Amino acid sequence: MASMRYRWAKIRGAYRLSRRNIAPIVAAMVLCMGASAKAYDANWESLNTRPCPQWWKDAKFGIFIHWGVYSVPAFAPCGKDSVYDCYAEHYANPKRWNDGSETLEHHKKRYPNKSYNDFAADFKAENFDPSAWADLFRRAGAKYVVLTSKHHDGFALWPSAQSPRFNAADVGPKRDLCGDLTEAVCAAGLRMGFYYSLLEWRHPLYNKDDIGKFVERVDMPQLKDLVIRYRPEIVWTDGEWDYPWQVWRGPEFLAWLYNESPVKDMVVANDRWGKGFRGKCGDHYTTEYEDIAHDGEASDSHPWEECRGIGRSFGYNRFETTEHYLSNEACIETLCDKVSRGGNLLLNIGPTADGLIPVIMEERLLAIGKWLAVNGEAIYGTTAWEKHPKDMKKNRVYFTKKGGDLYAIAFGSAEKIVVPDVGEVKSVSLLGSDREISWRRVGGAVEIDMPLFRQGAAPCEHALVFKIEK
Repeated sequence: MASMRYRWAKIRGAYRLSRRNIAPIVAAMVLCMGASAKAYDANWESLNTRPCPQWWKDAKFGIFIHWGVYSVPAFAPCGKDSVYDCYAEHYANPKRWNDGSETLEHHKKRYPNKSYNDFAADFKAENFDPSAWADLFRRAGAKYVVLTSKHHDGFALWPSAQSPRFNAADVGPKRDLCGDLTEAVCAAGLRMGFYYSLLEWRHPLYNKDDIGKFVERVDMPQLKDLVIRYRPEIVWTDGEWDYPWQVWRGPEFLAWLYNESPVKDMVVANDRWGKGFRGKCGDHYTTEYEDIAHDGEASDSHPWEECRGIGRSFGYNRFETTEHYLSNEACIETLCDKVSRGGNLLLNIGPTADGLIPVIMEERLLAIGKWLAVNGEAIYGTTAWEKHPKDMKKNRVYFTKKGGDLYAIAFGSAEKIVVPDVGEVKSVSLLGSDREISWRRVGGAVEIDMPLFRQGAAPCEHALVFKIEK
């Protein structure tokens, strides 16, 4: 099975090269005739000069997937003030097994004779259909997918030699989940990536005295194995907060990734490479449930991405109710909010242990896709408008820009919207409709009257998008 996976990786790599990357390779070959390819040194000064690949900046919308052994108990307390306390994927966190904790009390009541590792046998993924997942992500309008290859509990979703008897090929599903989903996602025309946790709560070498051995014997070989086997176009690390970047050897790995790996030209890596180091390295910066404020920024000076769940947890939490989930409209508005400020949205789903995507999550994704089918022009390949108002979220009108055109994305029920300081305007149209739009100049601004539609006749639900041609 392992050798078949490696052969598939080679075949898939050749297919992806022929399908997506012929033009960049030809261009690179032409450039190399006159000069050698640029190499990146294993230090942040050099690595931070690497531009984020354009495909990622244009994609705007990706699907995050948290799925693993923690999907079996699928529990976290929902009423906590801190969203981090609501993460079901943190079930194995030793801090949650202290006397009197809600997780420990829940575990003793529901699973009195099980250890956390015993859940691995119950994580069977028997209803996992990777093609159905990939088709859903495509219909949602996503352009890339990021799967948790290994979370903080140490369970690997691929046949990793560094996680013996605690990986999806050896126990539970008895299959290569990373490989199967990669194949389906690529076949659907989307780009595939992997989340990877640098820390492991329960590994015997994960301690202050042996952390160097842990990085050498576990992290480095696993990261390279993922890249060589599956050729992901995103490497999304996490769990970096216990130690500084020098411990994790991020520059060493990224220099290999950018200079030598089979995905060196198109791969994207994030900024989670050391304690207190987010926002200082990586092809893109990351936020999580808006824990880093980008409000007011209207710049593409450095790419960034917000990740969050549709609910309050990343991993499936069977105890969440509808009050914990974003509505269809809130999901779409979250996407527009991030894109209008120059970012991407990585929206998470948490499948169940048997491999099904909860219906409420599926419904949210399809609603986003339905809206994007009409209005994707205002999202994909856009940038932030440098003159956008600071109160976009308050007024619920978001602006994006593409070339010389400006897009105004209007939520709510206002009778008109005002586009300030817009300059010369040739025309205003409504995406998805041929209706003539009433608009006028008022000083340096443009006022646009919101058109009225009979029920069901509007081009889309939730938000209308006006294209302002200049």
